Formats: sequence, structure tokens, C-alpha cells
Amino acid sequence: MNPFEMVVAIVFIIAIASFLRGRTPRRFRRWHEEVANDDAEKQRLREEVQELKERVAVLERIATDTGTNLAHEIEKLRDR
Repeated sequence: MNPFEMVVAIVFIIAIASFLRGRTPRRFRRWHEEVANDDAEKQRLREEVQELKERVAVLERIATDTGTNLAHEIEKLRDR
């Protein structure tokens, strides 16, 4: 390899490295935003699951009730 080819190869390697280094922060920012959005979505889903569990518990209590408080429990569900 002659000196001219070596200089061209070094310049080419530096250009590629600079290009890749310049793009990396944007990818990281985009990935970080996606992770943050996923965390918000996970929290919303956890809250929804908790609400659904509470409703199922009430429905189980109504289904196994002898009927004395059935009307009262149904009215409580309508108020939500």
C-alpha cells in the first residue's frame, strides 16, 4: 500500500466514524422516548387491570350473595 492509498483509507475511515457517531445520539433519544412511552402505557394498563380486578371482586361478591344486598351493590356499581 503506497502512502497515498493509506491517506485515502484513513480519511475514509474517519468520515465513516464521524457519520456514525453523529447519528448515534438521535437513535438513542428516539429509543429513550419509546421506552418512556412504553412505561407510560404500562402504568396505564396496570391501573386499568387494577380497576377491572376491583370490579370482578364486586361482581363475585354479588354473584355469591344471598340476595339481601344485591340491589344495593348494583346501585353502587351504577354510581361509578
